[in-house]
Amino acid sequence: MWKVVLSVTAAALWAAPASAQAAAPTGPATVVVGSPEAVVAPAEAELMSLLVTQTNQRRHAAGCGQLGVDPDLIVASLRQSDFMADTGTFSHIGRGGSTFVARARAAGYAAPAGENIAWGYDTATEVMDAWMASPAHRRNILNCDARSIGTGVRYAADGTPYFTQVFGWR
Repeated sequence: MWKVVLSVTAAALWAAPASAQAAAPTGPATVVVGSPEAVVAPAEAELMSLLVTQTNQRRHAAGCGQLGVDPDLIVASLRQSDFMADTGTFSHIGRGGSTFVARARAAGYAAPAGENIAWGYDTATEVMDAWMASPAHRRNILNCDARSIGTGVRYAADGTPYFTQVFGWR
């Protein structure tokens, strides 16, 4: 199975056309934390939690502060993981051409900092090891100015997991 990761930062998207920064549409695939729609399977929830824990462990080892979990960033992360799992599309561009900045803002988070995505890994440790081996992902994870995180994991119909981390400045 292929294992792939991509990373993007907010700075890379500021020059993106307005059409690419449109808010993500809401609908049946939208997940809202705290609502009946926010049903996350136990395996997905465990991976999401492990990604936060391992991200904070790696940040601590590098001298960065711990990231707080933000529910709006969880929503943004789940929306992208849902999109990728539903469509088999592996990209930072989501439903309706949305960017991670637009998805975070649509979820209620005003200051997104970066996004990491991956698919096809079996464990949180495998994903974290791959992200840490990539300079762009590592920069997102070890950006000591970031203050918050949301993670999202969804399994596609064929069982392939799709992972998203969104980082925030506040």
